[in-house]
Amino acid sequence: MPRPGGARVIIYREKRGAITVLRIQGVVKLGESARQFSDYLEKVLLEDEGPVLLDFEKIDTLDSTGLGELIGYLQRFEEKNRRMAIVRPRDRIVALLKLTRLDTLIRIFPDDDAAVAYLTGGEAAR
Repeated sequence: MPRPGGARVIIYREKRGAITVLRIQGVVKLGESARQFSDYLEKVLLEDEGPVLLDFEKIDTLDSTGLGELIGYLQRFEEKNRRMAIVRPRDRIVALLKLTRLDTLIRIFPDDDAAVAYLTGGEAAR
């Protein structure tokens, strides 16, 4: 049970062919939730191969700490020639990604099929 006022994030990890999918729910911000987000990305980086799809449909909040973790891991995955994409972010998360220009670094898709096509090479890279 999270502490009163504490942020909570729940992450489900699954495979879709060669793609690792992280379905993320809740809040990704300074503190425990950002650490959990980072820990999951680290596990995927070290334990899995292939591209990563981040399902942001159920993320309520993403702060600068969460954005920083996302940027750091995006770079680490790219160093290993692994693609990463975001699917179904809420409008306010899309606005934040555009405001910070992260939408120029990581592809955003409206549904899993479009994201999977990109991640498996079916769509040209940026």
